[in-house]
Amino acid sequence: MNLDKMKHQHVDILEKISFLRTLSQSGVSSNAQQIAAAIVSMSAIIKTHLSAEDQFLYPQIEQDGNSKLRQVSTQFQREMADIVGEYDAFSRRWNIASKLMGNDEAFRRDANTVLRKVFERMQRENKDFYPLVERM
Repeated sequence: MNLDKMKHQHVDILEKISFLRTLSQSGVSSNAQQIAAAIVSMSAIIKTHLSAEDQFLYPQIEQDGNSKLRQVSTQFQREMADIVGEYDAFSRRWNIASKLMGNDEAFRRDANTVLRKVFERMQRENKDFYPLVERM
């Protein structure tokens, strides 16, 4: 299975997270417009990525005869449900500049919690899941 597009999406998402960190450190309120735009952009990439996983990756793994791969895939799917819910709430909370204005610390706390989970999940996919998929 070719995972190049999904890996590239991971790179794009990680770049957005890094960009958000830089903007946040420079001042949430003073960068509210750029932060909101980056969240909207990142959300679009994440939705596309999750859709590809749900429509192509996971169904293909289910059809594969490898029980270990199916077991790992099922675990990753279950874990992702919570992260998706948290990210969705995060993105709706902070996707408009006016919501960010005057809420620098609240945004930073929320971003540190939610985006760390997204970051760590993608690292696990890159390190543990995708190589297993490619080997099988």
